[in-house]
Amino acid sequence: MKNNHIESIDKTFISDLKTLISKSKLQAVNNVNNILTLMYWDIGNKINIEVLKKSRAEYGKSIVATVSRQLVLEYGRSFEEKNLRRMIQFSQTFDKEMVVTLSRELSWSHFLIMLPIKDPLKQDFYLQMSKNDRWSVRTLKERINSMLFERTAISKKPDELIKHEIGNISNGNLHTDLLLKDPYLLDFLDLKDKYLEKDLEDAILKQLEDFLLELGNGFTFVARQKRIQLDNDDFYIDLLFFNRKLKKLIAIDLKIGDFKAEYKGQMELYLRWLNKYEKQEDEGSPIGIILCTGKKEEQIELLELDKSNIHVAEYLTVLPSKEILQAKLNQAIEVSKSKLNLI
Repeated sequence: MKNNHIESIDKTFISDLKTLISKSKLQAVNNVNNILTLMYWDIGNKINIEVLKKSRAEYGKSIVATVSRQLVLEYGRSFEEKNLRRMIQFSQTFDKEMVVTLSRELSWSHFLIMLPIKDPLKQDFYLQMSKNDRWSVRTLKERINSMLFERTAISKKPDELIKHEIGNISNGNLHTDLLLKDPYLLDFLDLKDKYLEKDLEDAILKQLEDFLLELGNGFTFVARQKRIQLDNDDFYIDLLFFNRKLKKLIAIDLKIGDFKAEYKGQMELYLRWLNKYEKQEDEGSPIGIILCTGKKEEQIELLELDKSNIHVAEYLTVLPSKEILQAKLNQAIEVSKSKLNLI
């Protein structure tokens, strides 16, 4: 009995030690990453100030190559010329205070991915989202490639409002506009040219994990074909979700074809019913998303859907080329910004 008791204590003890070691290793990795990232910024800044700003372009280039060769001999390939140039660009792109703050949670690889992005607001958006939602490097790449920033409602606002919303991200707050997208990319559903609304709904539920990722952070599935009874009539919400960060129910109505004005009344009915019968005391007012294969911009503008907590967005089941998507998004963004500036 005594030996069995000792063996039981030993197992618990060993388990505790393993947990302690794992936590310490993770902290050590994070600390090393933090130190390395700050070192790369300091190296890039020092070369930029003491070499490049005091010399002709060609001479400065040869100096960087010479410095690289000497550092590689002693410290390895991390200091090859191309990497030194990344460090220089890194110090030119981000200020030290931002790097000090973000390097506690983001790796050098996160910052490297951001270097080709020239728009400071877009850079800040992705960095703050990566930090807030703990995106891996791979996830960050995927979000950038899917043009997440351009597809969110936030990108269609004037710069000052964008800065304000990005500030909310850094404080851990998530605004509705950071979740609402247009278009939604549903190419992972693998639908054929012709399909029904039920086919779309079935495909979404089969690929629910990917659909939740496309919707945004904090979504959980609640119900399919949520039944509503009013005056002995039955109505059904196609898909119902809850967002843990916003603390709001999200009703999604799936439509084949272009948006129609009558969809507004249908969604308003759903939202008012949810607000009356399903919303908890600590929750915000429900949001409605109408997903269509096409939009009628003038109708949507005149209906003032934003005042009804309703968002209309297109969905794409076949992903167009990045150039076509970029042109489409840029046009929509310019139209939205011009309208906002007129208000």
